[in-house]
Amino acid sequence: MALTKTFSTLVLLATFSLPAVITAQDTAAERRHRRAQRAQDAHDKAHHNTAKVVGGSAAGGAALGAVAGGGKGALIGGAVGAGGGVVADKIRKHKGVEKRENQDPR
Repeated sequence: MALTKTFSTLVLLATFSLPAVITAQDTAAERRHRRAQRAQDAHDKAHHNTAKVVGGSAAGGAALGAVAGGGKGALIGGAVGAGGGVVADKIRKHKGVEKRENQDPR
């Protein structure tokens, strides 16, 4: 009885561990994507691109808001501009990673 219970437990553990083993395998496309993402992140960090995009968008939004609505408009415009800059930066990074993936010969 104890042998049957031990064997059943081992079979169940092996069965439940299979999906974790299968999903742990990398494909060449996943490795290429991660390599491109690391390269893009390193380039952006060295050149402070995220700060430039978000800060520039916030400054532009604040300037337009100030012209349209004074101090309160500048505050609202800056917030809207910063939000737009975050979205634009996310899109820029995604396109940069795609470009690097397509250029990678591996």
